Amino acid sequence: MTARKPAQRLADFLPYQLSVASNAVSTRIAEQYRKRFALKTTEWRIMAVLGDSGPTTQRELSQATLMDKVPVNRACKTLESRGLAQRKPNAKDGRSHLLELTAEGRAVHAGIMPLARKIEAELFSVLSDEERVQMRDMLARLRENAGEFDAESLAD
Repeated sequence: MTARKPAQRLADFLPYQLSVASNAVSTRIAEQYRKRFALKTTEWRIMAVLGDSGPTTQRELSQATLMDKVPVNRACKTLESRGLAQRKPNAKDGRSHLLELTAEGRAVHAGIMPLARKIEAELFSVLSDEERVQMRDMLARLRENAGEFDAESLAD
């Protein structure tokens, strides 16, 4: 058995394959919440983190999503202007604010999650239950091995 040669083409480069697969899955899901809820991917990701974590600073949102602070800031402003999120003072740090979902934002979040889970099930139906567990484990290990990032370093 011969040893496999390193990728010689971009299409064979595993990080590229992960990125393309991630974009395809995200785009598939984004089509639905853009049509039904008029949300862009960045806005939905912010809502998902807020729905999971509760009140969060924009810096923490950048860290959680590994997105640059500029699109995070833009998404937060959009969510606020639509009445889906609101700012409140951060008692732990007077220099920042916490963003949290409003009642309307929580209702939209609750409406999207079942849709997202349904699409997830459709997309991953090509994998067995065991493969899905293995994939989650492998992705978690890859993410951990990639290291930590400061929100300031996430700019393109």
